[in-house]
Amino acid sequence: MLSTMQDGELSVARLLRYGTTVHGDSTVKTWTGSGSRSQAYREVGPEAARLARGLRELGVTGDQRVGTFMWNNNEHLAAYLAVPAMGAVLHTLNIRMSPAQLTFIANHAADHVIVVDASLAPALSKLLPRLETVRHVVVANGDAAAAEAPPGVHVHSYDDLTGAQPGRFDWPAADERSAAAMCYTSGTTGDPKGVAYSHRSIWLHSMQLCMSDAMGLARGDTALAVVPMFHALCWGLPYAAMMVGLGLVMPGRFLQPAALAEIIAAEKPTFAAAVPTIWQGLLTHLAEHPQDLSHVRQFVSGGSACPPSLMKAYAERHGVELVSTWGMTEMSPLGTVALPPPAATGDAYWAYRATQGRFPASVQARLVDDAGDELPWDDSSVGHLEVSGPWVTGSYYGAGGDAGAFHDGWLRTGDVGRISPDGFLTLTDRSKDVIKSGGEWISSVQLENAVMAHPAVAEAAVIGIPDPRWQERPLVAVVTKPGQRVTAAELRDFLAGSVARWQLPENWSFIDEVPKTSVGKFDKKLLRARYTSNELVVLRAE
Repeated sequence: MLSTMQDGELSVARLLRYGTTVHGDSTVKTWTGSGSRSQAYREVGPEAARLARGLRELGVTGDQRVGTFMWNNNEHLAAYLAVPAMGAVLHTLNIRMSPAQLTFIANHAADHVIVVDASLAPALSKLLPRLETVRHVVVANGDAAAAEAPPGVHVHSYDDLTGAQPGRFDWPAADERSAAAMCYTSGTTGDPKGVAYSHRSIWLHSMQLCMSDAMGLARGDTALAVVPMFHALCWGLPYAAMMVGLGLVMPGRFLQPAALAEIIAAEKPTFAAAVPTIWQGLLTHLAEHPQDLSHVRQFVSGGSACPPSLMKAYAERHGVELVSTWGMTEMSPLGTVALPPPAATGDAYWAYRATQGRFPASVQARLVDDAGDELPWDDSSVGHLEVSGPWVTGSYYGAGGDAGAFHDGWLRTGDVGRISPDGFLTLTDRSKDVIKSGGEWISSVQLENAVMAHPAVAEAAVIGIPDPRWQERPLVAVVTKPGQRVTAAELRDFLAGSVARWQLPENWSFIDEVPKTSVGKFDKKLLRARYTSNELVVLRAE
């Protein structure tokens, strides 16, 4: 039999209407370098309506793609809401991608309009002659003259486009399964791949962020969104804000440790989200410039593995819970959150914290071996991780991107790991980064965490290099903290207490900085290229 329940519209328009009325007194603030400019959610609603009306005049009448090339700020939030709610598709362009990648994804998505911050307009202007479908550029937070466009592309001032528009819009009803927004992967193993999120997936993902077994976001929170709005929809924070009315603090372009510390001191957020490199930089700054963090309920780390030593440092020095998460652009992005069971204490507590976390009910997961056979959740069987669920993509946008990425309806994550009987995931590596030495696997992630636990080490990245006897052996690229010195032999001795003897690295390289991808992950592909071209000075310690 069928149920008697109504079909409710799970759409961004519904979130917009709810958040900007019921939570009208909540605020979004953008840091300016000397303070913040604030906008109540009751003002964000009319702002989104004016932007939608302006975009209609530019020919956005259906599901055209509207790109954003912006920092985290108030205007970006208006685009997050207006574009999907009007029936178009928001496409957040990653400003840290290479010009070639940006050109590829803007053409692949067929962007019709791009909204750009004036400070970023010169960089976008260099791309415009190669962007085949872009017809309009809207410049926010500055003079429209900052953008130079080729013939056929029209430049508009954001203020002029929206200023005279009425603050009301008849938001159309949306099929909740239609595309609302899209992001592209960082393209570390080929061309970036497009993921199109539905209204429904955004709604369900937002609900999970507000649950206690995820980030527990609530009306009393103020969230500092350090994670870029161009990266996996800002991890869903803007939409969760509309759902429960939490306040948002946007750092704009001020992402350096000293600037973030100033923002935290001024705005006193209860919650913040960023990649591990941000948290490491802030920790180092706080060591030299202490400040009160007692207002912080939780910091969340994602994008790459968070070293347990970093989590412990925040807990011991500042009383702040830094929680590790795991996810992917393909997963909206939330996959797991490392919150231990309530009864866990002592070593067991930190053992749970060191995992990637537990899967929520909406994310199904399985491990398979090389033959595709499923492995048990026994916390010892290691296999390839596959996932499925209502906010997990079932394909990539456009033709040609799905080859090898899906298996019987499951997304192949490219990660290798194990799962405990109570659903906690421990990743041992990316499948392309795992080191096969003498027929046994060595986890580059576990080695990195162990090395970064040394007090003199700021960062460490591990890659596999050819070895005539063992096939592969680990090479550790180390960045030391300012003013600190440590030798390869000292680091190897330090590892001896936590790493099996046969896994101890003989190959070490001391570098100024670990190269990063556009989303802050260690770029091991570039490290391997530097090794191959003899750019890394390799030291032996046995």
